[in-house]
Amino acid sequence: MLFNSINFLIFFPIASLIYFIFPAKIKYLWLLIISYFYYMCWNAKYALLLLFSTGVTYLSGFLMDYFEKSGDNSHQIKIRKKWCVAGSFFLNLSVLFLFKYFDFAVDNINRLLSMCRLSLISPSFDPLLPVGISFYIFQALSYTMDIYRKEIRAEKNFLKYALFVSFFPQLVAGPIERSKNLLSQIHNVHSFNYKRMTEGLLIMLWGYFQKLVLADRIAIFVDAAYGNPAAYPGCYLLLASVLFAVQIYCDFSGYSLIAIGSARILGFSLMDNFHCPYLSASVAEFWRRWHISLTSWFRDYLYIPLGGNQKGPVRKYVNILAVFLVSGLWHGAQWTYVIWGALNGLFQIIGSVTKKGREKLCRNFHIHTDSIGHKCFRILLTFILVDVTWIFFRAGSITEAFFILKNIFTVHNPWIFLDGSLYTLGLSQRQFWLMIFAIGALIAGDILTYYKVPVIQILLKQDLWCRWLIYIGAAVFILIFGIWGAGYDAQAFVYFQF
Repeated sequence: MLFNSINFLIFFPIASLIYFIFPAKIKYLWLLIISYFYYMCWNAKYALLLLFSTGVTYLSGFLMDYFEKSGDNSHQIKIRKKWCVAGSFFLNLSVLFLFKYFDFAVDNINRLLSMCRLSLISPSFDPLLPVGISFYIFQALSYTMDIYRKEIRAEKNFLKYALFVSFFPQLVAGPIERSKNLLSQIHNVHSFNYKRMTEGLLIMLWGYFQKLVLADRIAIFVDAAYGNPAAYPGCYLLLASVLFAVQIYCDFSGYSLIAIGSARILGFSLMDNFHCPYLSASVAEFWRRWHISLTSWFRDYLYIPLGGNQKGPVRKYVNILAVFLVSGLWHGAQWTYVIWGALNGLFQIIGSVTKKGREKLCRNFHIHTDSIGHKCFRILLTFILVDVTWIFFRAGSITEAFFILKNIFTVHNPWIFLDGSLYTLGLSQRQFWLMIFAIGALIAGDILTYYKVPVIQILLKQDLWCRWLIYIGAAVFILIFGIWGAGYDAQAFVYFQF
């Protein structure tokens, strides 16, 4: 059940209404039921995997809490807790490997065997990838680590913990929540609040705008160019690559906003997942603003345990690269994702290594680093570097990615921007310029957010007639100009495949 489907637009209001009618003590049970129903709409049998991950991490937390109260010496307790963490991670990551990386591993083993002229292996296990498996397993594992670090106490109520892992707004594509935030909110009583509802609806509207008006419209152009890169060389691929950066941002940010807005209506506050990433002045800053829930997860549970930046610059750079290689693999079982992660890590390392030299260069040439011009230059350079990495993320293979890069730099056909050729990639002239207008609105919205202009609060302070005119006008605009697909079929979100 996609957020941008008719089914969800019927499901969510009904589920919310019943939730607020239910007695306070059993509200969480209703949320748990509809969360599992929501997940089972994709594939009912894979709800068993969700339940398995929930059970394993709940048991690990229960055992660690039991050992803490056992009265044994601290050394024995620490060893037992480490075994609980190891068991939780092994079982969860084994499930993730089996369903997401098994074929990838077999393919690469076969390549090595072929090079050595040995017989190939041909396993029969070939499952469909369970939607959201990377997200809910990482969320469940964070609970295990938080208990081990004594940042939280183990949750005694299994059903409330199960709701933490399966909370439907953010279940299949995040934000990857922490137990310190979401689990504590499950214990609170949430009653209907009109202001909270209007805030949530406005956040959802902005998310639907990003997904339906922008991401799905841009996807038509990008899919046409990347689907046949030999037929659309040079500036076609350049523009498609730039547009893909906007597409994936709007697609994933749109999902996160709808999740945050729907949770807000129900009384829950989820963490922000994006904060104007393309206004970043460095790749390192970009990753503090992009997919914040995953970046912070890797920081807290991988980068810092590896030593972070506390063991010298060389170790710091190795840790950064390791984190981004794992991040690339987390996104998908393909070498293109690994290269994408490696490039993001390398760009950060290069930025850190050259920082003092760049600062000295600016002083020698009397360049004012606080000037608007210098800031815009750094933002543009960062976008170019990030966009180069997105080519590997979007391309079907490493060979195709290098082919696209080569074409962008070697084929020069700028006249396509003037002769109408751009309107042959699935978007008419009207649709193309609507896309450009919508991108302008997106940039304006991000600039306002960057400078902390409280747009939603300003809207909520307007007169009733003005507010509802804006609400209805925005909804009608999205309904009319959104891309719904043939027969109003909802288009899947990009990150559902991860």
